[in-house]
Amino acid sequence: MKPDALRELEPDFWRAPSARNTQPWVLRYREETVEIGWDPARTLPAADPSGRDLRLALGAFTETCLIVCADAGLHVDFRHDPDAAGHRLGHLVAAGGPYTTPFTVQDVRARRTGRAAYEPGRLDDAVAARLEKLAAEEKAEIRRLPCRDLIDLLYDADRHMFATPPIARELREWLRLDPEDPRYRQDGLTDRALDLTPFQARMLGRLLSPRAYPLLRRLGVPGVLAGASEDLLDYDGEAVVLVARPGSTHTEQVDLGRVLMRQWLTLSTLGHTTHPLSQIIDAQRTKQRLARLLDIDDPSRLLNITRVGRPATAPPLSARLR
Repeated sequence: MKPDALRELEPDFWRAPSARNTQPWVLRYREETVEIGWDPARTLPAADPSGRDLRLALGAFTETCLIVCADAGLHVDFRHDPDAAGHRLGHLVAAGGPYTTPFTVQDVRARRTGRAAYEPGRLDDAVAARLEKLAAEEKAEIRRLPCRDLIDLLYDADRHMFATPPIARELREWLRLDPEDPRYRQDGLTDRALDLTPFQARMLGRLLSPRAYPLLRRLGVPGVLAGASEDLLDYDGEAVVLVARPGSTHTEQVDLGRVLMRQWLTLSTLGHTTHPLSQIIDAQRTKQRLARLLDIDDPSRLLNITRVGRPATAPPLSARLR
């Protein structure tokens, strides 16, 4: 493999999803391989202290790289070689043939995250069976829940997020609410991605500002902010939970990030978008409540929860560094 051949494909590699659109991945070009690692400055230590979201994002990025390389006719595979101290996940290496995948670079480019309203309707059972089959390939499973069953959980998770200073500060660092912000077209969560009006974007920025936040937090504003998302789940829709096998390792969680990418691409090719609700799993209290709701003894098996469906309006393309 000639690593330099991958450089021109980087803009499509970067279309992988990540929590808060931090794009934590790093490619380090070696003589015979390309190392996949991560930038600690682009992680979420407050919201994601266990690194679960980071591992899923790195797995999704790996899968995206392999799909894009296969579409370009490059014979590339992935080899695990984790080194936490060196912030290394593994290597893209030469393979005897192209990576086998039903997806193309156009599928990667077309995938969207949709945080606005969805049309009513549950997933077709045949589609859900395809998602279940993908999960089973890595000894995982999916569970499905009506969106309305999650209204209280999302409210409590959002209130925890807004009321916990380190998490709220981290969120503020990744919000891109002003189109004049030089980072607006690079990363983070924009006002358009969050489906905010200009007025709502200005108010959110002011409420989370370093000067106003301490006082407003004591006055109960986190509960007000949390309530703003309740309507998103008050319809006949569905969420999908990715559940790992008992005792899954960090390496297996990376592989399940690859599964998650395949699931989301499957949904995208069928006209669906996805809306991760990671905060429900990030907060220990709501994570435990979700586990009880699903009759799962070990809450650590819960890796991802995502609202799925057909968007009422086309979601915007999220910003990328490349």
